[in-house]
Amino acid sequence: MTRIVVVDDQVMVREGFSALLAAQPDFEVVGAASDGVEAVHVTRTMLPDIVLMDVRMPNLDGIGATRQIMALPGDRHPRVLILTTFDLDDYVFEALRAGASGFLLKDARADELVAAVRVVASGEGLLAPTVTRRLIEEFARRPAKDTRATERLRALTPRETEVLALIAGGLSNGEIAAHLVLGEQTVKTHVGRILSKMDLRDRAQAVVLAYESGLVRAGEAG
Repeated sequence: MTRIVVVDDQVMVREGFSALLAAQPDFEVVGAASDGVEAVHVTRTMLPDIVLMDVRMPNLDGIGATRQIMALPGDRHPRVLILTTFDLDDYVFEALRAGASGFLLKDARADELVAAVRVVASGEGLLAPTVTRRLIEEFARRPAKDTRATERLRALTPRETEVLALIAGGLSNGEIAAHLVLGEQTVKTHVGRILSKMDLRDRAQAVVLAYESGLVRAGEAG
């Protein structure tokens, strides 16, 4: 079972998402919160796998809450799926750095929400299709090249570096396999090694590193 906490300051949205997710046989909604402060408390108490996090909330917004959740003691942290109203919401870029694993537009269909939670729970990271490559490119224009991130790339083999660049372009494992003429299982192995070597939680963090290191620049990914 995937344990989920739903965070939104609008009661109807919060209860609607909770009911939809609780209806799935493999999901369990273990808590809900109406602001970021409550979200951190519920997460610390209930230890969910996924936090569905609104961005604009009173007391503490979703970015601050995500940052605090990622700083909670212990090795096990939930994956945060950010809910945003606009596909180029400025908050989204900060959410990536705060540790978010995915983004979903609030007007997404019910089946897209369910699929998004499953994708993020699996560790894939959700940067597409609901949040487009346009968002990724806009994010990429913001950070300056980070020399520490560049140094971390040295741990990767040339093939792993190539795979990382394709991940940053929003390609799935299947698309990377087709592009490089490799088996999909081989690609999965490369992705796993990249995440392990770079001490990254998921593909969303890998995208951040790829851009901040200068490996990929706006308009070049994919």
